[in-house]
Amino acid sequence: MWLYLLIFSIPVLFYYLRVKSQSQLVFLACYLLILALFVGMSDMFGGYDRYIYGEAFDSIADTTTEHGSYSANNVFDYFPSEPGYTLLNIFISFFTANRYIFILVITFLIYTLLFVSLKKYADNYAFAVILFMGLWFYFSFTYLRQVLGATIVWLSIDYIAQRRFWKFLLVVLIAMSVHKSAIIFFPVYFIPMRKFPPRKIIRLMLLVLLVGISPIPNALFSAYGDVSSVEMQKDYSATGGFRIAYALEAFFFIYFIISRYRYVKTDRQSIVMLNMALLFCATLLFFVRSENGGRLSWYYMIGLIVTISQLATTGVNKRQVSLFMIALCLFLNARIYNSWQVFLNLYPYKTFLTDGFRRGDYSYINYEYDEGYTNDKLYRAPFRFEINF
Repeated sequence: MWLYLLIFSIPVLFYYLRVKSQSQLVFLACYLLILALFVGMSDMFGGYDRYIYGEAFDSIADTTTEHGSYSANNVFDYFPSEPGYTLLNIFISFFTANRYIFILVITFLIYTLLFVSLKKYADNYAFAVILFMGLWFYFSFTYLRQVLGATIVWLSIDYIAQRRFWKFLLVVLIAMSVHKSAIIFFPVYFIPMRKFPPRKIIRLMLLVLLVGISPIPNALFSAYGDVSSVEMQKDYSATGGFRIAYALEAFFFIYFIISRYRYVKTDRQSIVMLNMALLFCATLLFFVRSENGGRLSWYYMIGLIVTISQLATTGVNKRQVSLFMIALCLFLNARIYNSWQVFLNLYPYKTFLTDGFRRGDYSYINYEYDEGYTNDKLYRAPFRFEINF
């Protein structure tokens, strides 16, 4: 736990140093690079999903090595609704046949896209990263496709503000080709760019909560939310009991935004981010009875991070408010860590630079499909220096 607390404390320290904007940009780039290395080089941390993505990539890489036909080997059947992700696998397989290098490349791509969005939209980089550490950091270990889909779709935010529909649609379609759940981002373009009265926001959220209690959201999640053919081996059930954590998180952020509503900027970009922050909360309420539906809120995560970081660092009582928000992010960070660590998914930390496995690792024991990786992490060509076509 201390290792993760140390990582969390770095942006907190940087925030209180209050350095100049140019240094903030350097910090953002360096810190996200460190996180990308920390996450990408970890030895299958996070659980089941890394193994299924690794196994699918290994199969695709074998086809590339053998100069076989991707169609004949049915590689597009792994993710039949997301050909973009399969094509990305194929492209990477021309440079490596090793799942660890593949995961590292995907992780670097995710954090590069995250850097682009935070650089473009956040006012206070350090505080935005603190929110990221509390809300989303751990999910970048394992939910590779959906996190990548979210960071891709955020490239379309400029086109929403500029009202360039076809460019917006193109980016959304690319994101959907990586994870079809990115379709949930499509309605953002059609939301009016204005600050809605708080009363209307509260009424809408209560209405969404009532719908969320019904069977409708779970049916939608089953159709569009998550599962590919390789993921069906794991139970990604849409149904579940009432998720009190979803409701508490949503209503807290709604209250926070409305309580500091007067500090929301009125430029088009800020309004888009505000709408996305509210959609984040609405999505949690809509899937309040779903075991995994809350993941669909991730597509609006950047709006929440940008809006909350701006509201927490401006206006009256900003010192107290920002301190409270940092404490909340620390709590959320520790909560996710503790829930994942039950399965030894995060600690003791180990990279793929050393062979072997961690004793008691639940995911390794249940999901390792190739013992060759145990004896030699880089036994499958980590780097291809020559490809004969």
